[in-house]
Amino acid sequence: MVKEISFKVDYKKYRITEEWNCENPQYPIVLSSPHSGQVFPEEFLANTGLTVNELRSSEDSFVSEIVKPASDAGIPLLSMNISRAFIDINRDKIEIDESMYYDLPQPSASLGSRRCRVGLGVIPRIVSQNRNIYDGLISYNEAMARIKNVYDPYHKRLKQLVDKCQKKFGCCLLVDCHSMPSQICNIMTEEKPVEFCLSTLFDQSCPPEIYDFIGRKLQDCGYRVEYNRPYSGGFITFNYCQPRRSLYTLQIEINRATYMDENVYKKTAGFQSVSENLSESLVALGKILLDFKK
Repeated sequence: MVKEISFKVDYKKYRITEEWNCENPQYPIVLSSPHSGQVFPEEFLANTGLTVNELRSSEDSFVSEIVKPASDAGIPLLSMNISRAFIDINRDKIEIDESMYYDLPQPSASLGSRRCRVGLGVIPRIVSQNRNIYDGLISYNEAMARIKNVYDPYHKRLKQLVDKCQKKFGCCLLVDCHSMPSQICNIMTEEKPVEFCLSTLFDQSCPPEIYDFIGRKLQDCGYRVEYNRPYSGGFITFNYCQPRRSLYTLQIEINRATYMDENVYKKTAGFQSVSENLSESLVALGKILLDFKK
Protein backbone atom coordinates (compact mmCIF):
# COMPACT_ATOMS: atom_id res chain seq x y z
CA MET A 1 0.00 0.00 0.00
CA VAL A 2 1.34 3.44 -0.95
CA LYS A 3 2.07 5.73 1.99
CA GLU A 4 -0.07 8.88 2.14
CA ILE A 5 1.72 11.91 3.59
CA SER A 6 -0.62 14.55 4.97
CA PHE A 7 0.37 17.85 6.57
CA LYS A 8 -0.56 21.54 6.51
CA VAL A 9 1.84 24.45 6.65
CA ASP A 10 1.14 27.52 8.76
CA TYR A 11 2.35 30.15 6.29
CA LYS A 12 1.79 32.98 8.75
CA LYS A 13 5.00 31.89 10.48
CA TYR A 14 7.17 32.51 7.44
CA ARG A 15 8.45 35.55 5.58
CA ILE A 16 8.10 34.46 1.98
CA THR A 17 10.32 37.01 0.23
CA GLU A 18 13.04 39.50 0.95
CA GLU A 19 13.58 42.66 -1.03
CA TRP A 20 16.06 45.51 -1.13
CA ASN A 21 15.96 49.01 -2.65
CA CYS A 22 12.64 48.53 -4.40
CA GLU A 23 11.06 51.88 -3.56
CA ASN A 24 13.12 54.14 -5.78
CA PRO A 25 15.03 52.27 -8.50
CA GLN A 26 17.99 54.17 -9.94
CA TYR A 27 18.52 51.98 -12.99
CA PRO A 28 16.18 50.16 -15.40
CA ILE A 29 17.11 46.74 -14.00
CA VAL A 30 15.30 44.39 -11.60
CA LEU A 31 17.19 41.52 -9.97
CA SER A 32 15.43 38.26 -9.09
CA SER A 33 16.91 35.44 -7.03
CA PRO A 34 14.24 32.72 -6.99
CA HIS A 35 16.33 29.76 -5.79
CA SER A 36 18.50 31.12 -2.97
CA GLY A 37 15.95 30.50 -0.19
CA GLN A 38 17.11 28.52 2.84
CA VAL A 39 13.86 28.41 4.84
CA PHE A 40 12.21 25.00 5.23
CA PRO A 41 8.73 24.95 6.74
CA GLU A 42 8.94 22.75 9.83
CA GLU A 43 5.88 20.78 8.76
CA PHE A 44 7.67 19.93 5.52
CA LEU A 45 10.87 18.88 7.27
CA ALA A 46 8.90 16.54 9.51
CA ASN A 47 7.59 14.71 6.45
CA THR A 48 10.69 14.22 4.34
CA GLY A 49 13.33 11.57 4.79
CA LEU A 50 16.16 13.81 3.57
CA THR A 51 18.53 15.89 5.66
CA VAL A 52 18.62 19.66 5.36
CA ASN A 53 21.94 19.46 3.53
CA GLU A 54 20.47 17.00 1.03
CA LEU A 55 17.50 19.31 0.49
CA ARG A 56 19.84 22.25 0.00
CA SER A 57 21.64 20.53 -2.87
CA SER A 58 19.26 22.13 -5.39
CA GLU A 59 19.44 25.67 -4.04
CA ASP A 60 21.41 28.58 -5.47
CA SER A 61 23.36 29.21 -2.30
CA PHE A 62 24.30 32.83 -1.52
CA VAL A 63 23.23 34.18 -4.93
CA SER A 64 21.16 37.00 -3.45
CA GLU A 65 24.19 37.98 -1.34
CA ILE A 66 26.41 37.97 -4.42
CA VAL A 67 24.31 40.60 -6.20
CA LYS A 68 23.42 42.56 -3.05
CA PRO A 69 26.09 45.25 -3.74
CA ALA A 70 24.38 45.96 -7.07
CA SER A 71 21.13 46.40 -5.20
CA ASP A 72 22.83 48.71 -2.70
CA ALA A 73 23.77 50.86 -5.67
CA GLY A 74 20.12 51.32 -6.59
CA ILE A 75 18.94 48.18 -8.42
CA PRO A 76 15.81 46.53 -6.95
CA LEU A 77 16.38 42.97 -5.73
CA LEU A 78 13.68 40.41 -4.93
CA SER A 79 14.74 37.14 -3.32
CA MET A 80 12.81 34.04 -2.31
CA ASN A 81 13.25 32.91 1.30
CA ILE A 82 11.53 29.52 0.98
CA SER A 83 13.62 26.60 -0.24
CA ARG A 84 13.45 25.44 -3.84
CA ALA A 85 13.00 21.88 -2.56
CA PHE A 86 9.61 22.95 -1.20
CA ILE A 87 8.42 24.79 -4.33
CA ASP A 88 10.18 25.90 -7.50
CA ILE A 89 8.96 29.33 -8.54
CA ASN A 90 11.01 29.21 -11.75
CA ARG A 91 8.46 26.80 -13.21
CA ASP A 92 5.03 27.38 -14.70
CA LYS A 93 2.40 26.71 -12.04
CA ILE A 94 0.73 24.18 -14.36
CA GLU A 95 3.85 21.99 -14.36
CA ILE A 96 2.22 19.51 -11.99
CA ASP A 97 3.62 16.00 -11.59
CA GLU A 98 0.36 14.07 -11.19
CA SER A 99 2.15 10.96 -9.97
CA MET A 100 2.99 12.71 -6.66
CA TYR A 101 -0.53 12.99 -5.21
CA TYR A 102 -2.90 10.58 -3.47
CA ASP A 103 -5.93 12.86 -3.83
CA LEU A 104 -5.55 14.28 -7.33
CA PRO A 105 -9.09 15.50 -8.16
CA GLN A 106 -9.04 14.93 -11.91
CA PRO A 107 -6.10 13.83 -14.05
CA SER A 108 -5.55 16.15 -16.99
CA ALA A 109 -3.63 15.47 -20.17
CA SER A 110 -2.79 19.19 -20.35
CA LEU A 111 -0.78 19.15 -17.13
CA GLY A 112 2.82 18.16 -16.77
CA SER A 113 5.95 18.48 -18.88
CA ARG A 114 9.25 16.74 -19.44
CA ARG A 115 10.57 18.35 -16.25
CA CYS A 116 7.61 16.94 -14.34
CA ARG A 117 8.31 13.46 -15.62
CA VAL A 118 11.82 13.58 -14.21
CA GLY A 119 10.65 15.04 -10.89
CA LEU A 120 11.38 18.73 -11.41
CA GLY A 121 7.95 20.34 -11.67
CA VAL A 122 6.70 23.32 -9.69
CA ILE A 123 6.42 20.98 -6.68
CA PRO A 124 9.69 19.03 -6.90
CA ARG A 125 9.72 15.27 -6.34
CA ILE A 126 13.51 14.98 -6.25
CA VAL A 127 16.60 17.00 -5.45
CA SER A 128 20.03 16.55 -7.01
CA GLN A 129 21.40 13.04 -7.54
CA ASN A 130 17.79 11.89 -8.00
CA ARG A 131 17.09 11.70 -4.26
CA ASN A 132 13.36 11.45 -3.53
CA ILE A 133 12.06 14.19 -1.24
CA TYR A 134 9.12 12.07 -0.01
CA ASP A 135 8.72 8.36 0.70
CA GLY A 136 5.08 8.36 -0.32
CA LEU A 137 2.38 10.46 -1.96
CA ILE A 138 1.48 13.97 -0.77
CA SER A 139 -1.78 15.92 -0.86
CA TYR A 140 -2.71 17.81 -4.00
CA ASN A 141 -4.57 20.36 -1.84
CA GLU A 142 -1.42 21.00 0.16
CA ALA A 143 0.52 21.51 -3.06
CA MET A 144 -2.06 24.05 -4.23
CA ALA A 145 -1.65 25.85 -0.89
CA ARG A 146 2.07 26.20 -1.63
CA ILE A 147 1.29 27.83 -4.96
CA LYS A 148 -1.22 30.20 -3.37
CA ASN A 149 0.96 31.20 -0.42
CA VAL A 150 4.48 31.14 -1.89
CA TYR A 151 4.48 31.03 -5.70
CA ASP A 152 1.76 33.58 -6.39
CA PRO A 153 3.05 36.25 -3.93
CA TYR A 154 6.55 36.08 -5.42
CA HIS A 155 5.38 36.49 -8.99
CA LYS A 156 2.88 39.19 -8.05
CA ARG A 157 5.63 41.24 -6.42
CA LEU A 158 8.10 40.59 -9.23
CA LYS A 159 5.60 41.78 -11.80
CA GLN A 160 4.95 44.92 -9.75
CA LEU A 161 8.66 45.71 -9.69
CA VAL A 162 9.11 45.11 -13.42
CA ASP A 163 6.09 47.27 -14.27
CA LYS A 164 7.30 50.02 -11.94
CA CYS A 165 10.72 50.00 -13.57
CA GLN A 166 9.28 50.04 -17.08
CA LYS A 167 6.96 52.92 -16.22
CA LYS A 168 9.77 55.00 -14.73
CA PHE A 169 12.46 54.41 -17.35
CA GLY A 170 10.57 53.31 -20.45
CA CYS A 171 12.32 49.94 -20.42
CA CYS A 172 13.28 47.24 -17.95
CA LEU A 173 15.80 44.39 -17.90
CA LEU A 174 14.85 41.60 -15.51
CA VAL A 175 18.01 39.75 -14.51
CA ASP A 176 17.20 36.31 -13.10
CA CYS A 177 20.14 35.23 -10.95
CA HIS A 178 21.13 31.59 -10.47
CA SER A 179 24.08 29.32 -9.79
CA MET A 180 25.09 26.11 -11.53
CA PRO A 181 26.81 23.01 -10.11
CA SER A 182 30.49 22.88 -10.98
CA GLN A 183 30.03 19.29 -12.13
CA ILE A 184 27.94 20.53 -15.06
CA CYS A 185 30.52 23.18 -15.91
CA ASN A 186 33.36 20.66 -15.79
CA ILE A 187 31.88 18.07 -18.16
CA MET A 188 32.52 20.29 -21.17
CA THR A 189 35.66 19.44 -23.09
CA GLU A 190 37.37 22.83 -22.89
CA GLU A 191 40.29 23.24 -20.51
CA LYS A 192 38.77 26.01 -18.40
CA PRO A 193 35.31 25.42 -16.90
CA VAL A 194 32.46 27.78 -17.67
CA GLU A 195 32.26 30.38 -14.90
CA PHE A 196 29.28 32.45 -16.09
CA CYS A 197 26.48 31.46 -18.43
CA LEU A 198 24.35 34.26 -19.87
CA SER A 199 21.01 32.82 -20.99
CA THR A 200 18.88 34.70 -23.51
CA LEU A 201 16.51 32.06 -24.95
CA PHE A 202 18.98 31.87 -27.83
CA ASP A 203 19.05 35.64 -28.39
CA GLN A 204 15.29 36.13 -28.09
CA SER A 205 14.96 37.69 -24.63
CA CYS A 206 17.16 40.78 -24.92
CA PRO A 207 19.14 42.70 -27.55
CA PRO A 208 22.75 41.69 -28.26
CA GLU A 209 23.95 45.09 -27.04
CA ILE A 210 22.80 44.13 -23.55
CA TYR A 211 24.20 40.65 -23.14
CA ASP A 212 27.37 41.43 -25.07
CA PHE A 213 28.11 44.35 -22.75
CA ILE A 214 27.88 42.39 -19.51
CA GLY A 215 29.60 39.39 -21.09
CA ARG A 216 32.60 41.53 -22.07
CA LYS A 217 32.72 43.11 -18.60
CA LEU A 218 32.92 39.67 -16.99
CA GLN A 219 35.48 38.46 -19.51
CA ASP A 220 37.60 41.52 -18.74
CA CYS A 221 37.59 40.31 -15.13
CA GLY A 222 39.13 37.04 -16.29
CA TYR A 223 36.06 34.80 -16.29
CA ARG A 224 35.10 32.33 -18.98
CA VAL A 225 31.63 33.34 -20.20
CA GLU A 226 29.31 31.25 -22.36
CA TYR A 227 25.98 32.18 -23.91
CA ASN A 228 23.01 29.79 -23.65
CA ARG A 229 25.40 26.98 -22.73
CA PRO A 230 24.71 24.93 -20.65
CA TYR A 231 21.43 26.81 -19.96
CA SER A 232 19.31 28.88 -22.33
CA GLY A 233 16.82 30.28 -19.79
CA GLY A 234 13.96 29.17 -17.58
CA PHE A 235 10.34 30.06 -16.91
CA ILE A 236 11.02 33.56 -15.55
CA THR A 237 13.27 34.40 -18.49
CA PHE A 238 10.54 33.33 -20.90
CA ASN A 239 7.45 34.52 -19.05
CA TYR A 240 8.55 38.11 -18.35
CA CYS A 241 10.09 38.80 -21.74
CA GLN A 242 8.05 41.29 -23.80
CA PRO A 243 10.40 43.01 -26.24
CA ARG A 244 7.58 45.01 -27.85
CA ARG A 245 7.09 46.72 -24.47
CA SER A 246 10.86 47.10 -23.98
CA LEU A 247 10.74 44.44 -21.25
CA TYR A 248 13.81 42.24 -21.56
CA THR A 249 15.12 39.30 -19.59
CA LEU A 250 18.55 37.82 -18.97
CA GLN A 251 19.33 34.74 -16.90
CA ILE A 252 22.75 34.67 -15.24
CA GLU A 253 24.24 31.38 -14.02
CA ILE A 254 27.33 31.41 -11.80
CA ASN A 255 29.59 28.38 -11.41
CA ARG A 256 29.32 27.55 -7.70
CA ALA A 257 32.96 26.52 -7.52
CA THR A 258 33.97 30.14 -8.13
CA TYR A 259 32.61 31.27 -4.77
CA MET A 260 31.70 28.35 -2.48
CA ASP A 261 32.54 24.85 -1.29
CA GLU A 262 29.58 22.90 -2.65
CA ASN A 263 30.11 20.00 -0.24
CA VAL A 264 29.63 22.01 2.94
CA TYR A 265 27.69 25.09 1.70
CA LYS A 266 30.37 27.53 2.79
CA LYS A 267 31.68 30.61 1.01
CA THR A 268 35.28 30.48 -0.17
CA ALA A 269 37.82 33.26 -0.62
CA GLY A 270 36.51 33.76 -4.14
CA PHE A 271 33.11 34.97 -2.96
CA GLN A 272 34.11 38.60 -2.52
CA SER A 273 35.67 38.99 -5.95
CA VAL A 274 32.75 37.25 -7.71
CA SER A 275 30.30 39.51 -5.86
CA GLU A 276 32.26 42.67 -6.64
CA ASN A 277 32.88 41.81 -10.28
CA LEU A 278 29.31 40.80 -11.07
CA SER A 279 27.75 43.67 -9.12
CA GLU A 280 30.01 46.25 -10.74
CA SER A 281 29.16 44.80 -14.16
CA LEU A 282 25.44 45.04 -13.41
CA VAL A 283 25.69 48.65 -12.27
CA ALA A 284 27.74 49.52 -15.37
CA LEU A 285 25.04 47.89 -17.48
CA GLY A 286 22.41 49.91 -15.63
CA LYS A 287 24.18 53.13 -16.59
CA ILE A 288 24.23 52.05 -20.22
CA LEU A 289 20.52 51.20 -20.11
CA LEU A 290 19.67 54.67 -18.83
CA ASP A 291 20.50 55.87 -22.36
CA PHE A 292 19.12 52.81 -24.13
CA LYS A 293 15.68 54.36 -24.79
CA LYS A 294 16.94 57.86 -25.52
